[in-house]
Amino acid sequence: MPSSHLPVAPYARVKRFLKEGLAAGRWTPGALMPSEADLVSQFGISRMTVTRALRELQSEGLVDRVQGVGTFAATLHRVASTLTIRDIREEIESRGHRHRAEVRRKAAVKAVDAVAERLGLPPGAEVFQTLIVHFENDVPIQCEDRYVNPACAPGYLDVDFARTTPTRYLFEVTALARADYSIEAALPTAEEARLLGIGRRDPCLVMVRRTFSRDAVITLARLAHPGSRYVLQGEFRP
Repeated sequence: MPSSHLPVAPYARVKRFLKEGLAAGRWTPGALMPSEADLVSQFGISRMTVTRALRELQSEGLVDRVQGVGTFAATLHRVASTLTIRDIREEIESRGHRHRAEVRRKAAVKAVDAVAERLGLPPGAEVFQTLIVHFENDVPIQCEDRYVNPACAPGYLDVDFARTTPTRYLFEVTALARADYSIEAALPTAEEARLLGIGRRDPCLVMVRRTFSRDAVITLARLAHPGSRYVLQGEFRP
């Protein structure tokens, strides 16, 4: 019998229905999903079968289940943090090292055309900018130049980024739906070279990353790392 005609297990039908809905944006990050009782009724199957489907989705990082409350669509940093986004403070501390940050710039500025375009805002729109140097055991390893859409995080400039990181704060206050990024070997700008304590001809690993809610661009960040001090690592789990 051709494989396309093989019967699909009941739990797999539930799982496929929910995964397709998540992929299509039917349930946004943090949204409450159908209850076990609703799924039992919709598919005409046992609660145990529905529970198996939800348990597997939870193990894959696609949903969060709260006892007595319900099932929620997981946020991106829980789904694929090792692939796309990792808080640098957590990264450093996971190695048993000490993190500290120096905030060199924190202000509301008028976005130049290139920044406004990538944030999906009109030229000259007001955006929030921070320039932060991150240190590992007092050695500078990242220069973070970040622009934030004020509509997505209106309290951004009130945060003490010597005590927390922009990444961690934005995880907490925004509904992160997806991200895109590019990574390249590049030379530092004059300011990056000065802040990182390297020469203008010393190669850097530069990541440019945007994060999105369902309806808007949240942030645009340029993350420059001295090539001799930083290794980008990650993993992928389908």
